[in-house]
Amino acid sequence: MKMPGKFTFLAFRLYSRFRDFILGQRYLPRWMVALIDLSICGVSFLLTWLILSETPVFFNQFLSIPQKALLLIGLHFLCFIIFRTYSGIIRHSTFADVYRFAKSTLAFLVITMAGNMVFYYFNGAKLFLTTTILLYTFLSLTLLLAFRITIKEMYRFLRAAATSGRLKKRVIVLGIDDKTISLSHAILSDSASIYRPVAFLTTKEKRKRFKILNLPVCYTDDDIESNLESTKSKHNADGVLFVGDLLSVDERNSIAEACFSVGLEVYNLSLPEQWSDISKKPLKIDPLRIEDLLERSVIETDIELISKDLKDKTILITGGAGSIGSELVRQIAEINPRLLVVLDNGESPLHGVEIYLKNNFPHLNYSIFLADVTKKGRMEGIFKKFKFDVVYHAAAYKHVPMMERHPREAIRTNIVGTRTLAELSVKYGCERFVMVSTDKAVNPSNVMGASKRAAEMFVQSLQRTPGITTKFITTRFGNVLGSNGSVIPFFREQIKNGGPVTVTHKDIIRYFMTIKEACQLVLQAGTMGKGGEIFVFDMGKPVKILDLAERMIKLSGFKPYKDIPIEIVGLRQGEKLYEELLIDGENTLPTYHPKIMVCSTVPHDYNVICNAIDELELMADSVGKKKDIIKKLKILVPEFVSQNSEYSTLDKQIE
Repeated sequence: MKMPGKFTFLAFRLYSRFRDFILGQRYLPRWMVALIDLSICGVSFLLTWLILSETPVFFNQFLSIPQKALLLIGLHFLCFIIFRTYSGIIRHSTFADVYRFAKSTLAFLVITMAGNMVFYYFNGAKLFLTTTILLYTFLSLTLLLAFRITIKEMYRFLRAAATSGRLKKRVIVLGIDDKTISLSHAILSDSASIYRPVAFLTTKEKRKRFKILNLPVCYTDDDIESNLESTKSKHNADGVLFVGDLLSVDERNSIAEACFSVGLEVYNLSLPEQWSDISKKPLKIDPLRIEDLLERSVIETDIELISKDLKDKTILITGGAGSIGSELVRQIAEINPRLLVVLDNGESPLHGVEIYLKNNFPHLNYSIFLADVTKKGRMEGIFKKFKFDVVYHAAAYKHVPMMERHPREAIRTNIVGTRTLAELSVKYGCERFVMVSTDKAVNPSNVMGASKRAAEMFVQSLQRTPGITTKFITTRFGNVLGSNGSVIPFFREQIKNGGPVTVTHKDIIRYFMTIKEACQLVLQAGTMGKGGEIFVFDMGKPVKILDLAERMIKLSGFKPYKDIPIEIVGLRQGEKLYEELLIDGENTLPTYHPKIMVCSTVPHDYNVICNAIDELELMADSVGKKKDIIKKLKILVPEFVSQNSEYSTLDKQIE
């Protein structure tokens, strides 16, 4: 009884070593592939000879058997060289390899048949019988293809055996269109993938015993939840896989909600054309993100126009290590301008941007500057050295409660820093100055929003000053998804820690846009501005933050209020229930881009604005009460009415 056990163990050890040896082999060199193909041709000729040797149809005697073998195999090898049949990797053979062999074999057949007929014309007899040529051609093509199929399947079997111990997530693939089927086939072929499709789910084909890739196709009607429940039970599924953006946002939301209800996880497989880079991962499958469920239409920009506008420019991006600034760096680096200067006062994130540019854009002409926009002397030195054509001003303090507690820093950076850069842009002949603003500057209820509104007012008044040739353009939009301090990463961290998820008010709503989309529109608005405009972006539908928190908890595989509690903690200092995009007296007009509107601006006196900023700068740099500074800021920005703030009492005093 012990011998069979030892024998089985030994056999398994030998099999494991053989499997690891095969999987660890490098690709064969081309000369060896060609040698294997020649050997197969030799075997094909030998089989042809053996088959025909006992039949009336046999080789004639003009050439000896070895000579005929050399001639046929030599011609065949010449066709291999012409069509490069040896260039493929055997274990990864595809239809392209089959096509190359078919062409080379057809060429071989035409050459030998034509040569045979020419020989017959001059000598009255054929060098090869037609039966011999056809049989050899059939056998050689069959064996060449069979060899490759065998190696490919054996390699896949060994890879699957090597990873069979790993747990795979069983997923139902949504849809049966061509892209979905081809990507599902790729997942099935990838033995290293942690996902395993077990069925397709569709609303289009209602047939019984319908299979694709040997997987059942399940039909669902309007009652998605019950159909998902039955499909989950039948196939023991763990989740549902969405492929790309083939579904509308509404369809995604309804299916995702149904998945959450029946306890299925939701994954998203991005299409190859959506990949931002070519990574070593064959397929990019990730858990469905909250960003995928927000109701926003796809934004398209005129990349050609933007590239043409920035290609030969010297460009400065302030705040280049921040959320918006770093994305502007990435998008402008793709354009490859004459020179890209990235400026920020954050050492560590700026170092990260430098490493990114070095690794991803080795041929880009760029400079990195660790500097503060509030230091006028330092800024002047940089402007004097480079004489920028375009400035994208994204440097700003943006956290509302923080700026409520530290208004001096908001004034120094958001107002005085903007004035310094704008004046230097005029002094050194900059063509265009694009300022990144915020919807919190509209009827501001906090110091941060008021400081950004004051910066808007300054650049608009500067534009109206006689003799100014620099075009000052302001872009105004709401919250960007995933930015530093954004509510989404904040919620993710809270969910990760088991909750509670804290929402400031049950009715609070916000506009959202991805960082990439926002920066695309900033670049597009920069190309269309004539100077003095404020461009407002169409942010889509506002999102209720409480609904956002509930969805994020469901996406994480938990139940809101049961697994992860949600607490209403009250509005923060300076926080509003809803944000606006237009100030009283402003109206919007459409532009040629459907997502960008230009708003008519309220005129401001340049000298009045400058004097007020001078006073604010002196107060910010001196010892004194914060309330005195805020009072002066409220006089400069009359629509600034504090909410949920210690400065609310100042509004009554000003009235």
